[in-house]
Amino acid sequence: MKKKLMAAILTGVMALSLAACGGSAQTASSEPAETAESTAAEEAAPAEETASGESTHIYVLTASEDHGWTGSVATFAKEKVEELNAEGTFTAELITSASAAEQITTIEDIISKGEENIAIVVQPLDDTVQSAIQGIVDADIPYVAFDRIIAGLESTAVSNVKGDNAGIGAAAAAYFVELGMKPGDKVYVYEGDTSSVTSLRDQGFTDYLTGAVEYAGETIADDAKWTEDDVKAITYSGAMNWSRSDTKASFESLMGDSANTDIKWFYSEDDELGMGILEALAGGGIDDATKTAFLGNKPVITGCGGLGEFYDVLKGASYADISGQLGGIMSVTYSPSMIKTAIQDMEDYLNGQEVEQDHVIACEIVTSENVDNYEAFN
Repeated sequence: MKKKLMAAILTGVMALSLAACGGSAQTASSEPAETAESTAAEEAAPAEETASGESTHIYVLTASEDHGWTGSVATFAKEKVEELNAEGTFTAELITSASAAEQITTIEDIISKGEENIAIVVQPLDDTVQSAIQGIVDADIPYVAFDRIIAGLESTAVSNVKGDNAGIGAAAAAYFVELGMKPGDKVYVYEGDTSSVTSLRDQGFTDYLTGAVEYAGETIADDAKWTEDDVKAITYSGAMNWSRSDTKASFESLMGDSANTDIKWFYSEDDELGMGILEALAGGGIDDATKTAFLGNKPVITGCGGLGEFYDVLKGASYADISGQLGGIMSVTYSPSMIKTAIQDMEDYLNGQEVEQDHVIACEIVTSENVDNYEAFN
């Protein structure tokens, strides 16, 4: 009896309360309290949560972490991924691939999962990855491309992060000209591969010589400019596959003809290729008379990338007997740590910030005089 009386009293109180609010019991229950709370939470949420969800997961795809420039990309990517996960706003995961075929499979697997709130930062291992990247675009997944930019897909990326490949060529040409290279001098170019990276490094070199581009804010002097015929006389190695051993073998073969000992200017488009030349000169694959003739011409060698071994040469810590006979040796910056910038671009994009789509990182000349100011990789 007491329970029935208490229920009746409570029912009356609730009815009076609803009447005072100008509503009915049915009206009050038609809009649950959690709807208002959810809306309020969304309005108060940080920009990164409303833009793409607080659980956005960033896949970072690079080459395997082994050695050299490409392998070091994964090392620096791992550091940035750990940093992102520690911050907690987004989650991130590094997946490495030993080949382009493996990377394509990885991308296809990610897409097939149909996950929401994901993003990708990818270092394409070669141009065959194009179809997989098109798959990323078709799946409407935001992505940042790093280093190797696939022709025709640049406009589909959040950002295309790369070093100034054309600037690397211009820097090498400017260095040669500063050391006295004249139009028509014999120049030998050791190329990396057949990708756009090599094409740009080739183009920057010749464009500086003809006066079409500048380096460090300056163009070549009019009396030092090369004609198109001069440029056509430059010799190119073809793809060395960024390989030290391939370059070493190629240089030994080149020096097998004594007529080539008077080539003075060697533009090697990577530190590994420059090391191949040095190893050939230090090894037994070239006879002593040829080495003497070649080094007597005071040849000049360039590199690029920031390889620790090459920086040691610049510091005089190794190959000092050879480098001391050269007319000059230098490297151009192109650090694998740029992958951190690529990941940061994606983080900024997910946070609603404006990101530069064509993100080119400037290069600088590194010599024995300033090498201590630059970080090397192994």
